[in-house]
Amino acid sequence: MTFPFSIWFCIKVVQEYERVIIFRLGHLLPGRAKGPGLFFFLPCLDTYHKVDLRLQTLEVPFHEVVTKDMFIMEIDAICYYRMENASLLLNSLAHVPKAVQFLVQTTMKRLLAHRSLTEILLERKSIAHDVKVALDSVTCVWGIKVERTEIKDVRLPAGLQHSLAVEAEAQRQAKVRMIAAEGEKAASESLRMAAEILSGTPAAVQLRYLHTLQSLSTEKPSTVVLPLPFDLLNFLSPPSNKTQGSIPFPNHSKYVEPLNPKKKDSPML
Repeated sequence: MTFPFSIWFCIKVVQEYERVIIFRLGHLLPGRAKGPGLFFFLPCLDTYHKVDLRLQTLEVPFHEVVTKDMFIMEIDAICYYRMENASLLLNSLAHVPKAVQFLVQTTMKRLLAHRSLTEILLERKSIAHDVKVALDSVTCVWGIKVERTEIKDVRLPAGLQHSLAVEAEAQRQAKVRMIAAEGEKAASESLRMAAEILSGTPAAVQLRYLHTLQSLSTEKPSTVVLPLPFDLLNFLSPPSNKTQGSIPFPNHSKYVEPLNPKKKDSPML
């Protein structure tokens, strides 16, 4: 009489993202995990456990690691994993999050001991990939699949932060001085080439002179500039002081031999 009513207590529903493991009298029933859908069990003889197959997130707290160059830092991480084999998982681990957390911490300490401080700060992506591969090789025995591992934050001691800041500032100052020196060198080379060109072309000096006068009249209209002709400059400068850059002007005056009153017209006279 009670069978139509008691049968409903022997049927359970499993969601799409869940699997059920049934133990009958303490022994694991053979076969794959039950679900999704309906499954049948005996309330007096069977016990069942549900396993969530969705992606799980585990935050690993800060823990100290020692780098290859003997620096001590604190680092935390995030691990993403999922249950891959429900039967193997229930028979292998009792506390899954705690086991995964300790495994992540020990693996990161072991791998980061072979990395320098600069590599840890600059190569987080490759380090996270190495940690993920190392974790996956261990958790596959437990029925867990590690999907991803990321380094969340890195804490450095105050003294180390100050020394790194001083070193970075010194490198920036050295780079600025190097750039300024290169600029001065390029400017001096340009001035030397310009001087050579102007010294070889006298007309270029006059054009430069006129361009300077035009610039002065444009920038400062109230300034009165009285240009001095080049002919007068060359006339006033002595011949010995003329440099290669001076502009030679032809002298139209011809040399006139003075008359000698004592000179005779003929040696016979």
